[in-house]
Amino acid sequence: MNTKINVTVWNEFRHEKSNEAVKKLYPNGMHAVIAAALGKTGDMNLHTATLDEPEHGLTDDVINKTDVLIWWGHIAHGEVKDEIVKKVQKRILEGMGLIVLHSGHFSKIFRTMLGTNCSLKWREVAEKERLWNIEPGHPITQGIGKYIELPNAEMYGERFDIPTPDKLIFVSWFEGGEVFRSGCCWERGHGRIFYFRPGHETYPIFYNEAIIKVITNAVRWAKPRVMIQDDCPNVEPLEKISEKDVDFGSAGILQN
Repeated sequence: MNTKINVTVWNEFRHEKSNEAVKKLYPNGMHAVIAAALGKTGDMNLHTATLDEPEHGLTDDVINKTDVLIWWGHIAHGEVKDEIVKKVQKRILEGMGLIVLHSGHFSKIFRTMLGTNCSLKWREVAEKERLWNIEPGHPITQGIGKYIELPNAEMYGERFDIPTPDKLIFVSWFEGGEVFRSGCCWERGHGRIFYFRPGHETYPIFYNEAIIKVITNAVRWAKPRVMIQDDCPNVEPLEKISEKDVDFGSAGILQN
């Protein structure tokens, strides 16, 4: 019997309330569009959460039931409470998957997990983007083909201040000439992390079938393989430890 993957799609849900162009594209929020698309797969249970909900929608119950967390943020990274970030970090280290989209590169949780500033160059002039699939054998790139082409995109350019990915699977080229590491995989603790660059709020990126295919594949790749509680226990020895000729203190210091 196959168990469905429990996916939580988290979104600031601010642009969709304040920007008419974004509201027209995503009247119920980007999270709703992503969740609806993933819900058609048949192997996922979808839940959504937003910044302005109590505990940002990430209560202990929600976090503990989530197998893969998808994160989109932009203008309110600083409003995410540190205690929530800490709980999400712990869950990832225990085995939960994290997928960070577009401007989520500056989110507290992404920067916490990677330990770098995650800064980059950017430009918004609706230029063409071509995402090259450089790892066609990777689970996340299955069914994608040689590349994905987006007619209008916000440019993100190198240098992207991230640790070297465990696996780099997409590289973007932009009409203005820049390149960018757009699909990056890491493991932290027992959890898997995937960063995927596309997703600017004023373009219909999350209606693109290829983009949704990548996110769908990423959920299946990032789902927990194990869930192991993150702690630091003091344990009894498995074998009998021989008596010593001299007396060592508990700190390993020779006692007179």
